[in-house]
Amino acid sequence: MRNKIVFFLVVFGFAGAVFSAYVYAVPSKPQPPAFTPASNPYAKGVFANGIVESYQSEGENTNIYPEVTGVVVSVRVAEGQHVSRGDVLVSLDDSVQRAATEQQRAQADAAQTVVDELRAQPRPENLEIARAQVEVATATLRSATDAYEKQKRSYDIAPESISKDALDTAANQARVARANLELATRQLDLTKAGAWVYDLRTQERQHDALAKAYAASSALLSKYEIKAPMDGVVLSIHTTVGSYVSPQGVYDTYTQGSTPVVVMGTSTDVLGVRCYIDEILIPRLPSASKMQAEMTIRGTSTKVPLEFVRVQPYVSPKIQLSNQRQEKVDLRVLPVVFRFKPPKEVAVYPGQLVDVYVGEK
Repeated sequence: MRNKIVFFLVVFGFAGAVFSAYVYAVPSKPQPPAFTPASNPYAKGVFANGIVESYQSEGENTNIYPEVTGVVVSVRVAEGQHVSRGDVLVSLDDSVQRAATEQQRAQADAAQTVVDELRAQPRPENLEIARAQVEVATATLRSATDAYEKQKRSYDIAPESISKDALDTAANQARVARANLELATRQLDLTKAGAWVYDLRTQERQHDALAKAYAASSALLSKYEIKAPMDGVVLSIHTTVGSYVSPQGVYDTYTQGSTPVVVMGTSTDVLGVRCYIDEILIPRLPSASKMQAEMTIRGTSTKVPLEFVRVQPYVSPKIQLSNQRQEKVDLRVLPVVFRFKPPKEVAVYPGQLVDVYVGEK
């Protein structure tokens, strides 16, 4: 009985093995691809990697760096927002520079006040005092002269009536009174003349220097607000409140390098594609007048015709495509720029990698 059970188990196991081998030997039907891979639509088309950019008539996306260092106190815009030229994008802490600017403004105002004071001379009150001093000196001279003349006549009539010493004293008093009148008269003329031209010029130049220092400080103060240099769209913001930024940009934790504080582009109605042609394939490129291209958006079957814009006549390392500064490659590429209108059926964003075939019309 036991031998029969073992026999049946062996036969059953063998049959199961044969059935399993048959089932797994039948080839399974392959799944259809999620999208049609990019294909060359041209007889002698050249393949290139491309990156989508905001369309610029020259250059690339606008990388914005601050001109001063500081801590971010507010971010005024959001990614994807349309902004106008002059709109504030990011504000930095300007407390120290603002205090310095106010100090220089006060110094310039004080210097201007001194200039106004010099130009307003003579002061009416000083002029009245100088005139009064002339009148006092005139009266003193008249009194001293009369006293001397009286004593002189008395001495001439009867020399023994007045001593020679008293007569000389009266004469000296008259001469002192005349000198005082001359001094008071000159002081009146000096007061009427107002400020000396050289004093005025010196003070004007000092005010001009302080005013220019204030203007420079004010210009520097305005740099603590990072503003949009053009009308466009904010593509990315690489900072936040509390971050430290400098003219070298802001430290990126992920790439461990410096990146722009803000990246801006033009309107998304028209986008650009920067294609990187392998230097080996450059001789196969058609002339600019005959060049055309087709772009395939990765992950889709969407193909978009491209319009040729320009060739950037400078062969550069491939690292420009991925911006990976630690990438070790020897491949060099020629950038060629195209433009296109974004298709309605699929979203396309700046920075997206695409496959491009460049051919001849």
